[in-house]
Amino acid sequence: MEFPQLEAFLEAASRGSFRRAADALCVSQPSVSARVQTLEDEVGVVLFHRNARGVRLTDMGRTFLPFAQRAMETLRRGREVLESVRQASSGILNMATARVIGTYVLPETLQKFHDLYPDANLHIKVGGSSDVLQMVVDEEVQLGLARFMQHPDVDALHLYDEEAVLVVHPDHPFAKAGVAGMHEVALEPLILYDPGDPGSSYFQFINRLSREAGVTPKVEMNLDSVEAAKNMVELGLGISFLPRGGVRKELDSGSLALIAVADVAPVLLPTYVLLRRGQRHGPVVMAFLNLLQETYKVQMPIHGEYGLEVE
Repeated sequence: MEFPQLEAFLEAASRGSFRRAADALCVSQPSVSARVQTLEDEVGVVLFHRNARGVRLTDMGRTFLPFAQRAMETLRRGREVLESVRQASSGILNMATARVIGTYVLPETLQKFHDLYPDANLHIKVGGSSDVLQMVVDEEVQLGLARFMQHPDVDALHLYDEEAVLVVHPDHPFAKAGVAGMHEVALEPLILYDPGDPGSSYFQFINRLSREAGVTPKVEMNLDSVEAAKNMVELGLGISFLPRGGVRKELDSGSLALIAVADVAPVLLPTYVLLRRGQRHGPVVMAFLNLLQETYKVQMPIHGEYGLEVE
C-alpha cells in the first residue's frame, strides 16, 4: 500500500469520478484507475462501484475511508516534520538570554544544537531579564531565556529552577561551621549582582529572605555580573548569594565555600522560555524548543508552522 494509491482513492472518493480525481492530481485517468485497482487487489475487496456517470464507494470503501484519511494525515505530518528538520538545519535563530543563563547554562545547550544543526545560524543577545522580555515583546528576537518576567503579550514557559546558594571566602568564619542563620548573614557585608534589574527573581528572593527573617541586609556592593560578585567574595570583601551553576568551578576548586542557611528553605531561581503570545514558530525555533524540552524533561505546548507542535 503506497502513498499514490491512497491519494488516488481519497480523491476519487471525494470527487466521485476517476477523471476529476486525475485532473486534481495532474495525472491521467488510466493512472488513477490503475492505482485504485492495485489498492483493491492489496486489501482484497472492491472499494468503488463503477458506472458511466462516475464512481461511488461500496460499503467496504466507506469502511476503509477513515483509515485511509488517517494514514494520509500521518504521512503528511511526517513529510512536514522532515521538511521542518531540513529547514532548521540552515535557518536563523534570533534569541536573547539573561546574563547568568547565557554565561553558565546556555553554552552547553548551544553546543548540542550546533552538533544537531551545524548549518543553523545563531544570533544571540545578552542582557538583564527585563531587557530580554522587552526584546521578545518588540519582536527583536524569536525567543528569550530569562528569570520569571510577566507581560500580557508574552508566554512564560517554565524550563528549570536553579538554586541560589550562599558563598563566602574559605577563610571566613562561616566556612568553619558550614552553616549560618539569616540574622548572622545580615551582619556581614553582602554583595549583590544584577543591580539594574530590581524586579528580577534574584532581588525578589533577597527581599523575601530578609522579610521572612525580619532583618535588613547590609548591602556592601551592587555589581553588574556574577563574575564580578565572585571576584569580590574571593578577595574577602563580603559574602553573596549566587546561582549554584555560576560558582560550581569555584566550589570544586576551594576558592569559595558553600554555606547552608539554617533558618530558610532552599531558594530556587526559576528560568523561563519567553515567547510572543499567539505566534507560530518556524522550524529552527521549533527545533531549539524541542532540544530544550528534551534536555530539561519538560512539556511545552508550542505550535509551529503547519500546526506542528513540540512533542
